[in-house]
Amino acid sequence: MSVQEIAEKIKSRVASSGFDRSVKFDTGGDGVIVIDGATVSTTDAPTDCTIKLSLEDLDSLIAGDLNPTMAFMTGKIKVEGDMTVAMALSQLIG
Repeated sequence: MSVQEIAEKIKSRVASSGFDRSVKFDTGGDGVIVIDGATVSTTDAPTDCTIKLSLEDLDSLIAGDLNPTMAFMTGKIKVEGDMTVAMALSQLIG
């Protein structure tokens, strides 16, 4: 699944979530997904928190096949910035 397809998939979850912070999923050369409040885009922008992971791991995370805590503990996910924002995300992607 491409970054654009994943962004489309999570738009409905984000719109109804009440999430009020900003976070970026950075998949390196595959692109970024920026969630800012109720909006989702694939345009890079500064955010409260950046989560670095592979496109494959992002796809698994959104599908619910990858446990975010386990992925963080094993180094599949790297978090920069406000860790509480990353933790609040679990309600969106879980």
